[in-house]
Amino acid sequence: MKRIYFSFLLLQIFSVKSFSQTPVVFKGDNLIIGNHVSILEDPHNHLPFQDARIATGYVPSKSEVPNLNLSKSYFWLKFSVKNMSPENHLLLSIDYPTLDLCEFYSFYGNKYMVQQFNDTVPFNNRKYKHQNFIFDIYLPQNTTGTFYLRVGSSEQMVLPLILGTPQKIAESMLTHDLVWGVLIGLIMVMILYNLFIFISTKDRSYLYYVLYTTFIGFTQTSLSGYTYHFIFYDNPVLFNKGLIIFPALAGISAVFFVSLFLHTRERTPKLHKVLPLIIILYVAAIILRIFGFDHISYRMIDISALACTLVIFSAAIIISLQGFRPARLFLLAWTIFLIGIVLFVLRNLGVLPYNNFTNYTMQVGTALEITLLSLALADKINIFKAEKERSQQETVNALMENERIIKEQNVILELKVNERTVELSESNQELNSALENLKAAQTQLVESEKMASLGQLTAGIAHEINNPINFVTSNISPLKRDIEMVLEALNVIENVGVSDSSAADKLKQIKEYKEELDFDYLTTEITHLIKGINDGASRTAEIVRGLRFFSRLDEDNLKEADINEGLESTMAIANNLLNNKIKIIKEFADLPRVECYPGKLNQVFLNIITNAVYAIQKRFGKNAGGEIIINTSFDEKNISIKIKDNGTGMDAQTQKKVFEPFFTTKDVGEGTGLGMSIAYNIVKKHNGTINVNSVQGEGTEFILQIPTNFTE
Repeated sequence: MKRIYFSFLLLQIFSVKSFSQTPVVFKGDNLIIGNHVSILEDPHNHLPFQDARIATGYVPSKSEVPNLNLSKSYFWLKFSVKNMSPENHLLLSIDYPTLDLCEFYSFYGNKYMVQQFNDTVPFNNRKYKHQNFIFDIYLPQNTTGTFYLRVGSSEQMVLPLILGTPQKIAESMLTHDLVWGVLIGLIMVMILYNLFIFISTKDRSYLYYVLYTTFIGFTQTSLSGYTYHFIFYDNPVLFNKGLIIFPALAGISAVFFVSLFLHTRERTPKLHKVLPLIIILYVAAIILRIFGFDHISYRMIDISALACTLVIFSAAIIISLQGFRPARLFLLAWTIFLIGIVLFVLRNLGVLPYNNFTNYTMQVGTALEITLLSLALADKINIFKAEKERSQQETVNALMENERIIKEQNVILELKVNERTVELSESNQELNSALENLKAAQTQLVESEKMASLGQLTAGIAHEINNPINFVTSNISPLKRDIEMVLEALNVIENVGVSDSSAADKLKQIKEYKEELDFDYLTTEITHLIKGINDGASRTAEIVRGLRFFSRLDEDNLKEADINEGLESTMAIANNLLNNKIKIIKEFADLPRVECYPGKLNQVFLNIITNAVYAIQKRFGKNAGGEIIINTSFDEKNISIKIKDNGTGMDAQTQKKVFEPFFTTKDVGEGTGLGMSIAYNIVKKHNGTINVNSVQGEGTEFILQIPTNFTE
């Protein structure tokens, strides 16, 4: 026990020898004690407290606020306090919330107590619910104590060490929070105000201003620890990442805002080309921070911020000299902001004292900057408004001048108009006459096409009816002769029957007469002749029925009809064109009856089939091999009719013009060129569609779609 006490006494002696700074004499008011501490660097970050106490490499701080810069090392600080106040309980506050590690060691008798914070401990675990690091110091009046502080951070370390009573420290923090509350309130007002203007005007400058102000606000509040206190209190890692991510996003949004607000692309094209590189630097800093390269990301954000400031400041100066008024307000805003940052940095370097003025230079600079930028945006709107009003006034003046010129010219024009009116009246009469002639010619052409269709119809009917009628007329004469022979046979049989001969003789006579007459052949011939007459009459009736269904091409009344029957009647009429050389393949579905103009649709079918026959004859001549496939189908909305041939087909140009009036590929005198045009208009009248698919040398297919529920 004595050996342990002796060792402890030696440690105390050595620690006093190595500690050359004068003790802090505390009398009750808050004191900044930075120039009373000694600092020891721990480059390997694992120097234990026992070794740190006896280490001899402590260097006295020469600054009121020690600045340890950006370093991967941990640092030990030690200082002595002589309490001359009546308070036994004191507090040490470190107003730098971004430290990753902060451990406070204090002696009480032969024991020491450790109070520690690190960047993995949630905010709610703190004894004092404030973003500053606050440590308890228990020191009786008129006694002196030695204390140790171990700190480390991935950011620059600036240590404002404030010693005071709990009441004084609380008052200081209250003032600090009040100032920050005013700044945050101003930032939120600017964000909401300019966001409202953006929604109203859709001017992207306001959107980028809102983004810039938002991220600047997050940057400032992160550096002061408020985001850790109120937002990321359960996730210190996110708070730590935000120390780089928020400034980077603020820089990126500043680049976009400046580019759009100052029109750098047009006004400073060379500097504008540098802006994407700055964005890349900021993005690189974000990526490095996310993946844990904290020190490199901090250096990268410093480089990015410096480059961004130089480029934007240079662009603002150049554009201001060009006479763009909003750039002057922008330059003033950034100048004030930079002055606030410079004063803040000078305070951290110890050039300026640590007091209420230097503490809030950056906050005041930020507040003035966002206010002036908002005014610059408003001024820009006013400039555009004035330019618009000036442009409108120039337009009004031009319109008034035009009105004066027009009035002067009206007199001259009126005379010329009167002269031209007479000429136009004469021309109008000529045009009306020409129009009437054109209408008459059009009517004649349409009638010509109809007559051509009727001519084909008449020729087909004459040919189709002639064949079955020939069956009837050619069978009448032999049938008449056979009937006369049958009647004569009846008379002979009657005479034999009434004779006095025996029954056997009568049968013999009748049998001999039937053999002489060849009665069995006569009976067969009569049956054959009657069948031929019946077939001819049936074919004639079928043709008449098809003709009745096909007729009335000009009928304008909607009727319920069967499309398949219309196709059948059309094929019956066009049968004579086939010459038994062209094969007809019918693929008919069981179609519902539809409201339509049956006669007009039959004309469409006849025109398409006639053209198909013409194309097949062009390809095959009088030889067999031609085919026409007629397919019908339907769905809920349409009935589909497909008529496909294997004729000569059409090229792409012909397909484009096939429905144009007067377009024909037939030889002169073989067609008017109106058939497919009329077919197209008939299908359109049914609210349907007609399309053509063709491959030259292989054939053509026409596809018709007729609505199942057609209404005019």
